[in-house]
Amino acid sequence: MKVFLVDDSAIVLEKLAAMISGIGGVEIAGQAMNARDAIQSIVELKPDVVILDIRLNGGGNGMDVLQRIKKEDPPPIVIMLTNYPYPQYRKKCQALGADYFFDKVADIEKIYDTVRQLLADKD
Repeated sequence: MKVFLVDDSAIVLEKLAAMISGIGGVEIAGQAMNARDAIQSIVELKPDVVILDIRLNGGGNGMDVLQRIKKEDPPPIVIMLTNYPYPQYRKKCQALGADYFFDKVADIEKIYDTVRQLLADKD
């Protein structure tokens, strides 16, 4: 299963990559730190799962990326990740097609279990 990571923090990308790469059968397909690079790479690489931060630097935000990549066929499973877990963001992300919505502080460990479950469901 290919996973693509999008966050504007190199530290968060590093932590996510370390966490996810420890799951057998999961490959980190790529990483991006801004919306433009994320969209371009996701369309090109066609990952199964995208872990996507809401706030990004330069050229758009995570919701812009979400809206665009959910038009792909097949669309990737998208796990939104944010420091801003406000109900209005959750609602907007769900309306745009997000499959999961996690708080970076309180829920980051849930990503590991979620990716493992998605891998198990895929088999």
